[in-house]
Amino acid sequence: MAEIVLAKDRNEAGAIVADHIAGLVSANPETVLGVATGSTPLPVYEALAAQAAAGVDFSHVSAYALDEYVGLPVEHPESYRSVITHEFQDRVGADPSRVHVPDGALAGIETAGERYEALLAASGGVDLQILGIGTTGHIGFNEPGSSFGSLTRVKTLTEQTRIDNARFFDSLDQVPIHCVTQGLGTILRARHLVLLAFGEGKAEALAASVEGPVSSSMPGSAIQLHPHVTVVVDEAAASRLRNMDYYRWAYDHKPAWQGL
Repeated sequence: MAEIVLAKDRNEAGAIVADHIAGLVSANPETVLGVATGSTPLPVYEALAAQAAAGVDFSHVSAYALDEYVGLPVEHPESYRSVITHEFQDRVGADPSRVHVPDGALAGIETAGERYEALLAASGGVDLQILGIGTTGHIGFNEPGSSFGSLTRVKTLTEQTRIDNARFFDSLDQVPIHCVTQGLGTILRARHLVLLAFGEGKAEALAASVEGPVSSSMPGSAIQLHPHVTVVVDEAAASRLRNMDYYRWAYDHKPAWQGL
């Protein structure tokens, strides 16, 4: 069962996760992180930037992004290469040669998934994977119906996901239709999954993922199959969780030595 951590707000959630990551990096400077895009992980990156300013050295950390749009130039401000560069890499002082994003270029797109899987394998695996969850229940860009054994591949985005992401573009027409995304099977290989969710709009998908049946119709439910999952949420995102009283009690009484 996932551990549920209730934070008072996004900033506290980001600090909780960043404190844990800073501890990992201090213990192992070559920690391998899985990084996500969108608005959800931004409080984590903000807090990691503060950790870097306080002296935590991220220069030997490797980072692997979950996904990338197909056909969007890497210099486009909404390409995930650009987003990860600005929101994570530059802020924490990561070595650009150690920060990886799937190749969404049309040339060679047929092998983009295979090439990214090879990079992940060569890294020795992800120590901690940061995740968000979409209103459709998608993690990464694994939309409903994705196989729990799926690997990195090209996928077609649902119209709802494109609508959700249109706020980052000038219009819906500019949102790409296809992406390269780590598969659910790829994500589940990470040694620790940390999923964050904020706001009432994520409450239904979160509850279905944490407490509902395990089903490919709800990709987020794949986290129930992982041995080490931490879900960090605010009150609004937690509002549909039936067992929140227990989750709160369990976290409040957790032995300090167990960490996150």
